[in-house]
Amino acid sequence: MYFGVLGPLVVRTDAGMPVAVPDTKVRTLLLDLLVHRGRPVSADRLIEDLWGDRPPRNATGTLQARISQLRTALDRAEPGSRALVTHGPAGYTLTAEVVDSNIFEQLVGAGRLREALDLWRGPAYADVPDHEFARAARDRLEEARLTALEDLLEQTDDALPQLTELVRQHPLRERLRALHLRALYRSGRQDEALRSYDELRERLAEELGADPGPELTELHQAILRHDRSLQPSRLPAPLNDLIGRTETLAEAQRLLTDNRLVTLVGPGGVGKTRLALELGRHHAGDVRLVELAPLRQDDVLEALAAAVDLRDESANLLPRLVESLSTRQLLLLLDNCEHLDVADLVRRLLGAAPGLRVLATSREPLGLPGERVLDIQPLELEAAADLFTARAGVPESEAVTAICRRLDGIPLALELAATRVRALGVQGLAERLDDRFRLLSGGRGVPERQRTLRATIDWSWDLLDAQERAMLRRLAVHAGTFSLEAATAVGQLPDAVLLALVDKSLVVASAGRYRLLESVAAYSQQRLAEAGEEVATRQRHAEYYLSLAQQAELRGPEQRTWLHRLDLEAANFRAALDAAPQLSLKLVNALAWYWYLRGRLGEARRSIAAALAVPGQDPADRAAATVWQVGMTATDAKGSNLSAATDEALALAGDDARALWFLTTTQWAYGDPAVLMQRVDRAIEAFTEQGDRWGLAAALSTRAQLNIVHADLDAMRRDGQRSLALFDEIGDDWGRLQATYSLIVVAEVSGEYRTAARHLEDSLRLAEELGLWTEVSFRTSGLGRIAYLTGDYDRADALHERARRLAVEQSNKSAEEYAEVGLGLSARRQGRLDDAEAHFTKWLGWLTQVGGTPGIAFILTQLGYIAEQRGDLAEARSLHRQGYETALRVGDERSIALALEGLAGAAEDPDRALALLAEAEALRAKVGAPLPPAERFDVDRIRARLQV
Repeated sequence: MYFGVLGPLVVRTDAGMPVAVPDTKVRTLLLDLLVHRGRPVSADRLIEDLWGDRPPRNATGTLQARISQLRTALDRAEPGSRALVTHGPAGYTLTAEVVDSNIFEQLVGAGRLREALDLWRGPAYADVPDHEFARAARDRLEEARLTALEDLLEQTDDALPQLTELVRQHPLRERLRALHLRALYRSGRQDEALRSYDELRERLAEELGADPGPELTELHQAILRHDRSLQPSRLPAPLNDLIGRTETLAEAQRLLTDNRLVTLVGPGGVGKTRLALELGRHHAGDVRLVELAPLRQDDVLEALAAAVDLRDESANLLPRLVESLSTRQLLLLLDNCEHLDVADLVRRLLGAAPGLRVLATSREPLGLPGERVLDIQPLELEAAADLFTARAGVPESEAVTAICRRLDGIPLALELAATRVRALGVQGLAERLDDRFRLLSGGRGVPERQRTLRATIDWSWDLLDAQERAMLRRLAVHAGTFSLEAATAVGQLPDAVLLALVDKSLVVASAGRYRLLESVAAYSQQRLAEAGEEVATRQRHAEYYLSLAQQAELRGPEQRTWLHRLDLEAANFRAALDAAPQLSLKLVNALAWYWYLRGRLGEARRSIAAALAVPGQDPADRAAATVWQVGMTATDAKGSNLSAATDEALALAGDDARALWFLTTTQWAYGDPAVLMQRVDRAIEAFTEQGDRWGLAAALSTRAQLNIVHADLDAMRRDGQRSLALFDEIGDDWGRLQATYSLIVVAEVSGEYRTAARHLEDSLRLAEELGLWTEVSFRTSGLGRIAYLTGDYDRADALHERARRLAVEQSNKSAEEYAEVGLGLSARRQGRLDDAEAHFTKWLGWLTQVGGTPGIAFILTQLGYIAEQRGDLAEARSLHRQGYETALRVGDERSIALALEGLAGAAEDPDRALALLAEAEALRAKVGAPLPPAERFDVDRIRARLQV
C-alpha cells in the first residue's frame, strides 16, 4: 500500500486505487503513525497528539475505536492490510513499505532531483499544520526539499523567476540568496544583485545580529570585479537525471579533487560523457567542455581556444593558449579523445598551468605521468533495472531483469530498448531481444560488450521505417550538434522524422539542438556509405551551411543572436569547408566578419588561405577573400610592411568602399597616418554617396581613432558622436563599442570623468555581452584610470588588477601592458615608488620589440618622475631626455608636453624649470587639451617646490 504525506494525505492500493480514510481523527491518527513509521507509539502519546489537553471521557476506548476504523478502511481497500497496524507492549506500530517521503529521500540520494521534487503536492503533512507531533518531520522534509530545489536550480539556466519568489519566501537563506545573486548577474542585472546582497546583510544584522557568511561575501566581491567564474555554465543541460552512478560519481569526484588529470575509460555507450558532464556540473569553479568527436587533429587548438574564450589572433596559437591558462583556475573536459593525439597538448597545458585540471573521456588512457584512470563499468543489474524502469515508465519485473541482463547493463543500450516498451510491451521486448541476440551471438574478435551495443543499434535500426533510416544515416554528416532546420534540409525529410528518432533515443535533444551519440554516429556513417549517399549528402550539408552563413545578420540589432547561432555551428562550418572545396571561397567570405568579431583570426587566415589555394573559383570571390586575408594578417603583423599586399588587394577589390575601410581600420595603429587618413576619407565619401549607413558609421569611428595620434579633440568628438548616433540607429553593438572609444579618450583628456565613466560602463557591458574579453580588459582598465584620476586608489588598483588578469587569460600583451601601467601610476601617486618602478620597467623591452614608441615615451617619463621624487635629479634628467626624444619621434604634442614637464622637475635652474613648464602649457593649449585638475599632480608639485 502507498502512503503520501508530501501534501494532503494520500493512500492508494498497490494497484493504484485510492483508499478513503474516514473521519478527521482517523486521518490524524494515520499521519501520527506515519511520522513514526516502523516504530511503536504509546497509547498515551497518541491520545495527547489527537486530543491535547481535552481528551474524551474514555480516551483509551475511543483510541481503540479509531484504530479499528483505520484497520477496517485499509483492509476494505486491500484485503489483509489491517495487519499493517499492529499493537504490542510499547504501543501501536504502522508497517508501511511505500511512503512518498521515503521515496523522495531515496531519489535525492541517487541524484534524481526532478523525480524527487515532482512527488511534492504541497507542504509536508499538510493536514496537520499545527500538530506538534509532525513538526520535526515536517521541518526536516521541508529543509530537504529546499536543499534539493537549490541543487536543481543551480543546474538550471532560466531559474531567475523561481529564485526571486523563493528568496521572497526565505529571505535569510544564504545559499538561496547566492543562487539569486548569480542569476541576477548573469541576466545583466549587476546593480540588482548588489542591492539584493545589501538587503540580506541589513536583515541579518537587524534580525540575527550576524554578517553574511564567507562564501556569500566572496560572491559579492566576485560580482564587484566581474569575475569570469560568474558566467553561466556552458555545459549542455541534462534532459533527465543520472541513474545508477552514485558511487562512481563519488569516486570520480574524489579522484578529481586529489589529481589534476583524470581519464574516464570504457567501451562506447557505457556513459563516460554523461558522467563527465555530471562531474562538471558539480564542480565549484569554471568548467569548459571541448567536444573532440567531430574534430580533426588540426582543429583541436582552435576548438580549445574557443572553449576558453581566447581570441585566435596570432599565427602561433599554442604559446598564447599556454599563457592564457597559466593563471586560471579551470576544469577542462576533453570528451572523446580516442581518435586524436592530445596527450602531448594536455601534458604541456598541465605543466604550464598549475590551476588547470583536465577530465578526459576515452576508450583508452592518455598514458601521461600523474594520470588517474577510472574504468567506467556497465551498470550492475539493480542499477540497470532502475535506469530502464525510469526511462520506460514501467515497474520492475522478471522481464525487466531479463532485458537488463541481456543488454549487459550498458546505459545506451538500455536507453534505446526502453523507447520500444510503448510499442512492444516489456514481455514482447524481452522476447524480441532474446531472438535477436541468439542470432548475433558467437562473433569473434570483438569484445562482448561491443557486440552487445552493436547488436542493440542494429536491432533498433531494423525497427525503423524507411524514412527514419534515411534520416538517421544522413544525420551522420553533421559535426557536433545541429538544428532541426539543418536536419530536415540536409536529410530532405520532414521534421517529424527527426522527432521520431528522438523518441527512440537514437538522436539526443538538448537546449533546442540535436546530436548523435558517438556510437550511433559511427554506425550511421557506415550505413550512409552503404547506401551510396555520402557525396550527395555532404554536398547538401555544405550548401545548407553556406546559405546559413550568407543569411547571418551581423551588422545590426540581430548581431548577438546571429553570433550565438554561428558559434553553435563552428564544427559544421569546418566540415563544410572540407567537404565542398568548390564552395570554399564563398563560405570563407560569408564567415569572415563573424571570425573577425569573435577574434578567431588565426582560423580565418588558415581557412581563407586554404580556400584561395583551390583553383577554378569566381574571381570576384577571390578578390573579396584576398581583402579579408590581408586585413586579418594585418592584425598579427607586428609592424610588418603590408603596403604592397594592401595595394594589390585594393586593386583586386576595385571601388569596394568596405574593402577600403577594412584595410584601413585593421592597420590604423601602425600604418602610415597620412595614407590611412586619405583612405578613410575616400571611404567616408563613398559610403555617403552609396547611402551605406553602417559603412559610414564604421569609417567615422576609424577616422576618430586616427585623430587620437594628433590629439584633435574636436575631430575625435565630432566623428565619434556621429558614428555612435548611426550605430545606435542601426542597433549594432560592436559598432557602439568602436564608436565610444574615441569619446572615452576625449572625455578623459578633457577632465570630463563622469562622461568617460558612463561611456566605459556602457562599453564594458557591451563587451561582456558580446564575449569580447580583450575589450573587457581594456574597458576595465579605463575605469581604473578614472578611479585613479578621481583619487579612489583602492578601486583603481582592484580594477587594474582585474583587467591585468583578464589580459593574461587572453594572452594579450597590449591589454596587459595597459593594465599594469595603470597599477604603476596608482603606486607612484600613493608614494610606493619601488612598486611603481617594477610595474613600469617590466614593459620597456616588450614595447621596444613591438615598436610601441608612444608607450616607451610615456614610461620613460614616469621613470624620470620616480628618480626625481627619490632626489636623483641626474638620473631623472637622463630618463626625461630619452622620453622627450622619443615623444618627438611620435609627434604627439601631449606626449612632448609631458616630457617637458618632467624635464622641468629635474632641472636645477628654477628659471629653466619655469620656462619648460610654460612651453609645455603652450603645447597643451595649442591642441586644446590643457591639463585638467586631476592630472596636475606633478606640475603643481614642481611649481610648489620652485616657489620655496
